Amino acid sequence: MEIVLAKTAGFCFGVKRAVDTVYNEINDDKEVEVFTYGPIIHNEEVVDDLDKKGVVVIDENKSLSDYFQDDKKHKVIIRSHGVGKYVYEELEKYGVQIIEATCPFVKKIHKIVAEESSKGKEIIIIGDENHPEVIGIKGWCLNEPIILDNKENAEKITLDSYKEYVIVAQTTFNNIKFKELVEIFTKKDYNVYVYSTICNATWERQEEARRLASEVDTMIVIGGKNSSNTQKLYNISKKECKNTYYIQTLVDLDLTVIESAKRVGITAGASTPNHIIKEVQDSMSELSFEELLNQSEENGNAVRPGSVIEGKVIGVKSDVIYVDIQYKADGIITRAEYSNTPGLDLTTVVNVGDPITVKVIKTNDGEGQVLLSYKRVAAEKSYEKLQEAFDNQTVLSAKVTEILKGGIGVMVDECKVFIPASLVSDTFEKDLDKYLNQEVEFVLTEFAPKKRRVIGDRKQLLVANKAEAAKKLFDSINVGDVVEGTVKNVTPFGAFIDLGGADGLLHISEMSWGRIDDPKSVVKVGDSIKTFIKDINGEKIALSLKFDDNNPWVKAAEKYAIGTEVSGKIARMTAFGAFVELEPGVDALLHVSQISNEHVEKPEDVYKIGQEITAKVVDFKEEDKKISLSVKALLAPVETAEVTEVTEEETTEE
Repeated sequence: MEIVLAKTAGFCFGVKRAVDTVYNEINDDKEVEVFTYGPIIHNEEVVDDLDKKGVVVIDENKSLSDYFQDDKKHKVIIRSHGVGKYVYEELEKYGVQIIEATCPFVKKIHKIVAEESSKGKEIIIIGDENHPEVIGIKGWCLNEPIILDNKENAEKITLDSYKEYVIVAQTTFNNIKFKELVEIFTKKDYNVYVYSTICNATWERQEEARRLASEVDTMIVIGGKNSSNTQKLYNISKKECKNTYYIQTLVDLDLTVIESAKRVGITAGASTPNHIIKEVQDSMSELSFEELLNQSEENGNAVRPGSVIEGKVIGVKSDVIYVDIQYKADGIITRAEYSNTPGLDLTTVVNVGDPITVKVIKTNDGEGQVLLSYKRVAAEKSYEKLQEAFDNQTVLSAKVTEILKGGIGVMVDECKVFIPASLVSDTFEKDLDKYLNQEVEFVLTEFAPKKRRVIGDRKQLLVANKAEAAKKLFDSINVGDVVEGTVKNVTPFGAFIDLGGADGLLHISEMSWGRIDDPKSVVKVGDSIKTFIKDINGEKIALSLKFDDNNPWVKAAEKYAIGTEVSGKIARMTAFGAFVELEPGVDALLHVSQISNEHVEKPEDVYKIGQEITAKVVDFKEEDKKISLSVKALLAPVETAEVTEVTEEETTEE
């Protein structure tokens, strides 16, 4: 078997420069915290290694205040993809040291769009609108750019024939596709100027991948699962060679699938470290498949890269397991190849003498031992389980192990399943952290293990469960029933009560027989509360706390009979009098004419809200629920003074 490695495989100039910058800054000053604005490159191996060395990745969706509240010195390295102008301005507000690692080719695009848009020209960016490089380019435009990446969208767009347009491209965009999209605009005679901004290294890498894939039996494409340029290399190679495999590291490569290949090509994305490429190449070159097959016949245990074999544990340390595989060398399983659980103590899960099924990764790890993987075997079994679950739409249950950007990650045995934030719940979830380490149920909506894309959906289960619970609830309730529920939300107009299938509204006017100004003074979120159903209108349930047995008007005729002396508080005032709360739910009117023997202009001249008064009931109308009071009736009547006529003579005498 001949193995051909593409000359352009691996780090491009811009990526190497960015990665070297970060490692240099780590070694430069141990007293300064080092950050990268977003992952420095789209390669998990590199990002994980930097994380172990203390480099913090700033999440673009979070506030910078989450990172720079302490008194330490901070260095922020701008990633190779570049960022918008506003990011620099925000970082400067926090006084951090900004270190530029943007690819020079990307920086050139920033300059173009900034200058051209300042002249009033419209910008068209050809690329993936969600890719960080395109987001960064957009951040240098002075007006809102047009962003597109396919012919369909290009055909739909109608440009203003009186305006000038400038077209730039994402540096890693497919060159042929770029020309096709540009041609759509030029054929319509729009006033466009095209800048060729696709990186030469990218174009050369894609052309070499196309040529190599057309000349080999099998093609291996190495790169991070989130790498846009690696995905393009895979798509290009797949068109030329149907036996094309996309891997991230050697662990993902099953060498048994290429045993019959006479010529194998290898290429890698711009963010793939050279040591990973070399590891894959070396593993494929260790022994010819003919030698491996002969060796397996002699041993009866096919110890070759990619094969699954049986072994026995002969030694266990906290971070490594030693396995007898009936071969000239023993096998080892590192902690990382046993489980995805960080810091797992292997002595707690494996014992000497245990039988174990493993996958051969490498027949020589550099120290004469065979590198094995347990989790790869478990993952493959899990994939079978997931495939069956996907086909049958079986409900799965697993623990949330990661809170990721845009969703949560769960583990089904050793397989990762991603549940997007939009499918985590049937309502908007601002904070996903609460799900960490929780057991959740979900179904699979997408299963593409070769692309490392396994998508789960929890939302549809919640929606279905709620629909079932709602039907059950509505079938069992009637107006007048007393129900118990939990306060779900409190608003200025009332509270929503979860009845276990549907929510009922407890309006503020139904919270008490008395007057309520703020629902929060009666209930709070999480309270368990008993109410009765006042009305059911379709899917709307109206609740009430105004039970008949505590209706204050039931005994009002007896308590507030005419002539009874009562006490209460001034609840509110009008121009014609004051309303007095005798008890919650029972108000009485004290007319302004009944306040005093003397003339009173308005109630405010005598009373204040909340003031306690005593008065006499002078009228009671039970049907209208009206009570009239009088303070004047409790006062002594005004005595009329006798008037004596005085004669002129008496006045003169005085």
